[in-house]
Amino acid sequence: MSQSFFDHPILNSPYEPPTRHHALDEDGQPLEQPPIEGRRPCDFITPVPKPKRRSSKAAQASMLFDDATGLSDDDQEYNPKPIINEIRAHVTTWRNLPNDRDWGVTPATARLLHHWRRTEVEGLRPFFCQVEAVETVIWLTEVARTQKRYAHLWKHIEGANRASSPELMRIAMKMATGAGKTTVMAMLIAWQTVNAVRSPNSSYFSRGFLIVAPGITIKDRLRVLLPDDPDSYYRNRDLVPSDMLPEIGKAKVVITNYHSFKRRETMDVSKVGKALLQGRGEAPTTIESEGQMLQRACGELMTMKNVVVINDEAHHCYEERPQGSIEELTDADSKAEAKENKEAARLWINGIKALKKKVGVRAVYDLSATPFFLAGSGYVEGTLFPWVVSDFSLMDAIECGIVKLPRVPVADNLPIADMPIYRKLWDHIGKEMPKKGAKKSEDLNPLKLPTKLLTALDALYNHYVLVHEEWKRAGIPVPPVFIVVCNNTATSKLIYEYISGWDRPNADGELVNVHRGHLELFRNYDEHGNRIARAPTLLIDSAQLESGEALDKNFRKIAEAEIEQFRRERQERTGRVENADDIDDAELLREVMNTVGQVGRLGENIRCVVSVSMLTEGWDANTVTHILGVRAFGTQLLCEQVVGRGLRRQSYELNEQGLFDVEYADVLGIPFDFTAKPVVVKPTPPKLVTRVHAVKERVAERPELEIIFPRVEGYRVDLPEERISANFTDDSRLIVDPEMIGPSRVTMSGIVGATDELAAKGVGDDRPSAVAYALAAHLLKRFGDESGDLPVHLFGQVRRIVREWLDGGYLVLKGVPMGVLDYLEIKDQAAERIFLACQRYEHGPKSIKAILDPYNPKSTTRHVNFTTSKDTYSTNHRRSHVSHVVCDSTWEAELARVLETHPRVVAYVKNQGLGLEVPYRDGAKPRRYIPDMVVRLDDGKGPDDLINLVLETKGYRKGDAQLKAETMKTLWVPGVNNLGTFGRWVFAEFCDMPLIENDFDTLVEIILAEGNANV
Repeated sequence: MSQSFFDHPILNSPYEPPTRHHALDEDGQPLEQPPIEGRRPCDFITPVPKPKRRSSKAAQASMLFDDATGLSDDDQEYNPKPIINEIRAHVTTWRNLPNDRDWGVTPATARLLHHWRRTEVEGLRPFFCQVEAVETVIWLTEVARTQKRYAHLWKHIEGANRASSPELMRIAMKMATGAGKTTVMAMLIAWQTVNAVRSPNSSYFSRGFLIVAPGITIKDRLRVLLPDDPDSYYRNRDLVPSDMLPEIGKAKVVITNYHSFKRRETMDVSKVGKALLQGRGEAPTTIESEGQMLQRACGELMTMKNVVVINDEAHHCYEERPQGSIEELTDADSKAEAKENKEAARLWINGIKALKKKVGVRAVYDLSATPFFLAGSGYVEGTLFPWVVSDFSLMDAIECGIVKLPRVPVADNLPIADMPIYRKLWDHIGKEMPKKGAKKSEDLNPLKLPTKLLTALDALYNHYVLVHEEWKRAGIPVPPVFIVVCNNTATSKLIYEYISGWDRPNADGELVNVHRGHLELFRNYDEHGNRIARAPTLLIDSAQLESGEALDKNFRKIAEAEIEQFRRERQERTGRVENADDIDDAELLREVMNTVGQVGRLGENIRCVVSVSMLTEGWDANTVTHILGVRAFGTQLLCEQVVGRGLRRQSYELNEQGLFDVEYADVLGIPFDFTAKPVVVKPTPPKLVTRVHAVKERVAERPELEIIFPRVEGYRVDLPEERISANFTDDSRLIVDPEMIGPSRVTMSGIVGATDELAAKGVGDDRPSAVAYALAAHLLKRFGDESGDLPVHLFGQVRRIVREWLDGGYLVLKGVPMGVLDYLEIKDQAAERIFLACQRYEHGPKSIKAILDPYNPKSTTRHVNFTTSKDTYSTNHRRSHVSHVVCDSTWEAELARVLETHPRVVAYVKNQGLGLEVPYRDGAKPRRYIPDMVVRLDDGKGPDDLINLVLETKGYRKGDAQLKAETMKTLWVPGVNNLGTFGRWVFAEFCDMPLIENDFDTLVEIILAEGNANV
């Protein structure tokens, strides 16, 4: 096995298409060889053996499946690889088309794609896998549906649905846990809504959405998909351009959990009461109708037509196969679980089908890390949904650093088994575990748990202690989290008590025989036997919590102490006096579990969670470092679902290589066949996270600390109609070298014979006069008006300016011919520099004006609020509205020190999380530039007329840096100043950090002398 995989598992940026992947053997294990260039193909096979019995009805269903998708009972395997890889290849080719006019999509879709694919955005932006999932749906809907050459792809999707979901059109996206399915949902809603609003008669789009989740926890978390939610992703994560937000506001989004599709009693009447109401006649109807159920579950969507359904964790939703497979299971627990799966899937799918009958369903989008049929479906557990169209696997996610790397046992000191005992723990302890329910679990003794289980607990806990100490030394404010996943409430209660302690009442009801628990950091009792006010260990029944119904009375009794503890803790925090009966127990426990690892919330101090079921899929805790499975795992599907609870990253900051750092989750008791190599386990603590925020108390004391700035979307330049001139500077220089265009000379050689040399000459005429003519014609387009009319009468002047640029040595060719200037990208770069030089020439004080965002024309330091793991500098409360300066290098801290001690500085802020962005053009590509600092200076004109300095620090100026500086000096600063509503603005650059203090003094002196000048 290759050590390089474990030393460097992360190969790719999370924001770019993967370019390398690790080689794997047939068992999915890394090979001892360097990474392979290129993206990993979708490559997995799920076995589907032939069933023993087949009814005529089942045979007919399998024939449909065979005709539609190639999956039949006579085949031993269903291989989805070809169809997924083919779609991926088409989408890749389509994505790489340079001109959006060739994309074959609506203008609104093209605008959204440009917005999602932009690379210059600061901070967290959509991952490539998120963009690709949405691109796949867009391509299938807007491109493939309209072209005959792709008809076979839609035939496959339609056939797959005809066999498994005959009344619906479902498209599934397979995305690894932690890859951000909620963001994908928001992007799908945005794409559908904007197009539906702009093209209301289209048969492809809708602005009505039903989001269906498998439980209450995920339903609560999905509130960010509501357009009017305070934490809405559309605005807070900048998922749509600001001018499209009003259209997003027209979307109707309803979020529910599939349990709401269950038809409820309309009358709270006992069995005897029903008999009395019935009398001698027909029994009255006390169950709500299908229409009433839909009205309750779907609300305002019932007034719309043809809505879109989005299923989260969609592997719980499917049409069962006629013959079923529960009877073939031998284990009682497996049968019970399969039966629950079957009933849940039936409820979910029938609810969507009922919605289609009432209002129509335009499309169903399924998202899941494991879109496979479950036990009880009639298919062999683990069979992939045949309507899956995209795949971003767990291995892909690990190679992009999006999730933690799970570590599993690979060797132990007992040579009696082929596989380490702790890899398949249940095989060695299952027969010794209690089969009784929670009703009689109090009769069981925690000390009599199987020895192998106790040893596994001890081994994993000892490593947790090391990790806990590392986090503590690093100053992390919350502890790492250890989770135990059990098969039933009897098992969970025993393990919970063994870990955290227990007490037993005597005959008089007094609590005696208090045991503190065996794992010190997880104890819920102090040394005196008193229960700790903020106990670190929590007992949860995930299945009961997710249903949204009241807790079972037996589990409520088990968790009575936890409920009372958190009720008191909430009372202390809120100051409200509440009785135990005033709080819904399930809601309270969900709040605790949902806030595990969050500072200042009920779950802040939780270190250990003992759970029945699989904790909730979609559980957002990103501080899980250790997982112990104490249950049977029949398939890798269950393994990945449980391991997925610990795969969410703690930090999403890129390192110096532009990649994420590796994070780990250690797993015992789960036979997860992923990476397996004995390595020395060294705890790696996450970086300390600092909250950077606006301190409102500072502005209350000193209002001048608040910095208000414009949100500029573009520029309007009023050039004189008869005369154009240019003022060239060093920033007007364009350097073209082989690195920019590729090698221009290549030596060719065969095995024998003479060699030859190929030399690139460029595609255009290399005579200076011809180059000037072509470049002038291209530049003239920049001076055209919005209607596209060109000022041809200015061509002579434009050509003269181009010749001045060429003759002045501002075009520098290093080893490349002049003919390359006819390449469009090079031509755009040259035209942009000349155009900016024309703006720099003095044409009058009001010739340039900034165009502001029509919906958010200004912003302020009041809105700064984010967390970072980078080094920070605590600001002076009398000089900055914001608590810290984020130090991307030592320069920022030194510059902050200089700013805080300079007598002319009134206020300053680091432009991170602030939102000050400067639009500029890199050739033909629109981009955004984020300056480093904003400083308010007192230049003697009074506190109501301070000058605003935009400051940039550069150690080395790349080509784009000169375009950014040019835009600031020639467009942004004069454009904002000419508005007259944001005060006076100046731009300056520092390129020599060792002299920063002297340079800043000199800069201030120049500003004081010249006023509104750019330095």
